[in-house]
Amino acid sequence: MANDLSVTFWGVRGSIACAGPEYVRYGGNTSCLEVVAGGRRLIFDAGTGIRKLGLGLCAAAARMEEIDIFFTHTHFDHICGLTFFAPLYVEDRKVRLWAGHLLPEHTIVDVVKHVMAAPLHPVSLDVFTADVQFNDFTCGDTLHPAPGVVVRTARLNHPNGATGYRVEHGGRSICYITDTEHDGVAPDASIVGLCRDADVMIYDSTYSDAQYPAYRGWGHSTWQEAIRVGDTANVGTVAIFHHDPAHDDAWMDRVAAEVTAMRPGIAANGLPRVLVAREGTTLRP
Repeated sequence: MANDLSVTFWGVRGSIACAGPEYVRYGGNTSCLEVVAGGRRLIFDAGTGIRKLGLGLCAAAARMEEIDIFFTHTHFDHICGLTFFAPLYVEDRKVRLWAGHLLPEHTIVDVVKHVMAAPLHPVSLDVFTADVQFNDFTCGDTLHPAPGVVVRTARLNHPNGATGYRVEHGGRSICYITDTEHDGVAPDASIVGLCRDADVMIYDSTYSDAQYPAYRGWGHSTWQEAIRVGDTANVGTVAIFHHDPAHDDAWMDRVAAEVTAMRPGIAANGLPRVLVAREGTTLRP
């Protein structure tokens, strides 16, 4: 469809994947989003959630499809699923990897080579049979991965750097802002500018405001700050994301109740004004 825009959550957890019955409803896989825009598939981060996504994409009807994977950054929880992404092993696939936080010290191909080297991994990236392309850019660049699809970027406040993204298509927009730390004074002006009037903003909400002081400098934010940023930027829907591994389903239920009380109602896009991200959920603003 010419004006389609959606985002599906394949991994919503931060730091480390979590298994067990206490993580069933919200999910235990680490960060991975699938955005469909103008018939093109854009994947954001390659945490453990990308494995299941990749298996579905290897259906015969989709084998010629081009895929773009954008990394917010390359800490292990956001890249550890990459080598389990099945389309990388399909000869007639084209997969482009994008990163904006590594230059000038590193490149995305350097990182993947390092991850897939002894003693960390049994095989090198030469095992990929797809046409894999590595693209480095500078935070702040505007990218055009497909006709009618614009990806805007901004630098985030995270150790070793990170990139925030805004996908625009058909007059609508989805922002992905994870692994960023607020200053506790006012919402980050760069993030507010990137997310201004967005239909959906997915935001790093690892902690509560009460928890945050114990983790200052770790590079993460809070669900209360997500609301503050969303309100300042006039965002339609705020999605609470990057759940701490210590926060099980019961904890996330309490978070959902708290943020809904803070930002009640339905946005103009037809979605709740705030929600807690769950694996398998698709949002269509």
